[in-house]
Order: sequence, then C-alpha cells, then structure tokens
Amino acid sequence: MKRFCLLTTILILVSAAAFGQRYTSGRGTAETTLKGKKISIDYGRPQMHGRKVYGELVPLGQVWRTGANKATHITTDGDIVIGGTTVPKGTYTLFTVPSANGWKLIVNKVTGQWGIPYKPEYEKEELARIDMKVSPLSTPVEEFTIGFTPAGSDAMLNMDWEKTRASVKVSAK
Repeated sequence: MKRFCLLTTILILVSAAAFGQRYTSGRGTAETTLKGKKISIDYGRPQMHGRKVYGELVPLGQVWRTGANKATHITTDGDIVIGGTTVPKGTYTLFTVPSANGWKLIVNKVTGQWGIPYKPEYEKEELARIDMKVSPLSTPVEEFTIGFTPAGSDAMLNMDWEKTRASVKVSAK
C-alpha cells in the first residue's frame, strides 16, 4: 500500500509539472543603447504551439498584454522618442492593440500589472497610443520576440510572432 501511495504521488507531481511546463512562457529581454541612453524591455515569450495567433489567441482590435504572464515593461535611463512621442526617463508598461490595418503601442505609466485584464483605470494612466507599422514575415516565428534593430543613430523596436512584425522607430531625445 505504501508503494502504491508513493507511486501515485510521484505520478501526480510529474503530471502537474508537465502540464505546467506546457502552458508556461519564459521571459525575454530586449536591450539597446542610443546616444548613451540604455533602453531595456522585459517581456513574456508565449509560443504558437500550432495555434493561430492573431485573430484567435490574440484578438484583433482589443488591448493585448504584449507577451505572456507578467506585463511587458520598458525602462529607459534617459528621455526617448517612440514613434514621435516623447517618453520621459523611467519605467512603463507596454500594451498593444493589434489589428489587420496596423497596431497601436500603448505606453502606460502604471507598472506591476500581471498583464490582463486591461482595466478601465489603466486608460487614465496612458502616456500615449503610438502607431506601429505592420509587415509580414517570410518565415513563421514560433516564440514571441521583441528586439531592436539599428536604424542609423536610431533603432526600430520590432515585435515578431507568427508571420507578423509590428515595428516603430525609437530615438534618444
């Protein structure tokens, strides 16, 4: 009987760990330095797992936490400009509104959120909603990825997943 209980307990623990692993997303960091000002983004990295992402897993026309689990945060040690909008030195939460015609990047002054739901009181704390350009990727990206690519003295902030890239220019002020 002891052996049966021990085996049952082990089976339950292994099953729980395997189930949790399947639905747990890792964390990622994207960093760049522009004119001596460091910009860092911490975000969750969900995976496709054979699912259709935009329009199903991530609804179009609704605020998305832009990753998984804990909300995505951007920290800058100097004033920067994102898509023409000045973002003062500090830490902010990033959300997006994906759509077929273009995305909106939401820079929010409230930090520490889990990521969902996007509460009505968060709208009052928005620094800005910034247009993002959307373009197709030739190869699918399995794991949601945020990164920076150099663009002269500036950088492009890219969000890649499935076969979609959303991007916006970032500059040091």
